[in-house]
Amino acid sequence: MSEIEDKYISLLTDFGFKRIFGTDLNKDLLIGFLNALFEGSHVITDVKYLNTEHLGDIHSERKAIFDVYCETENGEKFIVEMQNAFQEFFKDRSLFYSTFPIREQGAKGSDWDFHLNHVYTIALLNFDMREPAFDSDQLSHTVKLCDTCTHKVFYDKLDFIYVEIVKFNKSVDELDTTLDKWLYVLKNLSRLDRQPQSLRDKVFDRLFTQAEIATFNPQELREYEDSRKAYRDLKNSLDTAMREGIEKGRAEGRAEGRAEGRAEGEKAKSIAIAKKMKAMGLDDDTIMQATGLTDSDMSAVCNE
Repeated sequence: MSEIEDKYISLLTDFGFKRIFGTDLNKDLLIGFLNALFEGSHVITDVKYLNTEHLGDIHSERKAIFDVYCETENGEKFIVEMQNAFQEFFKDRSLFYSTFPIREQGAKGSDWDFHLNHVYTIALLNFDMREPAFDSDQLSHTVKLCDTCTHKVFYDKLDFIYVEIVKFNKSVDELDTTLDKWLYVLKNLSRLDRQPQSLRDKVFDRLFTQAEIATFNPQELREYEDSRKAYRDLKNSLDTAMREGIEKGRAEGRAEGRAEGRAEGEKAKSIAIAKKMKAMGLDDDTIMQATGLTDSDMSAVCNE
């Protein structure tokens, strides 16, 4: 018997994300999200899902498995990823992933002129990326190849879009744009017990229908339970590591503070002795040799 009490799935799980955004049945939801992300600067009318598993060349056998991989009617390639945990080389991974849709466009034969279609790598991040190149007040960041002097775009057919959904904190009553609505759903869907009035239209009606756990067959329910457990295990591990890191930092800080306090105390004693020795007429070299004070310490002693 299922132990799931939520009404709707979590889109932060692998199962939930791929069910809503990674199937032909729900491709209108993916199109709706992408169009909201571009906010009118780019309009997508149709997508075709592509194989999400890609093998590297025979020498490296390096493999990439995308959450969602699709192509628009214009031949543009989209990789869409949900990332729940920080990775040390996450930027490298983003770049590595983008090479697959680039390389697969290479036509065989000598007549290919190296024309490439646009490639988008979209990463939805359930963590603060803390990237120095980003504006920390923004949650969506678009990276392109630019000239470092003029800051003008050098190559306009390769985009990396990072969306730090963890930074999205609007309530359901504060949702102004379609993108706001999508980000709210991405972060909060499994916490809802009903579809809010502000999220009622054709696209979101379909999303809530597809996300309702009560409609799942036994296999879908098992797959979601496994995916939810994996997500919770990951989150618990991260939370534990963070707590342990904070506690270790505090302990080291206290120890360092005690050490610094002891050092300052010993130095104060040495300065007090130096003052007495100075009053007795002893020279600085003798005082420094006896107390371990430095030239700068003696300057302080002499000036007092």
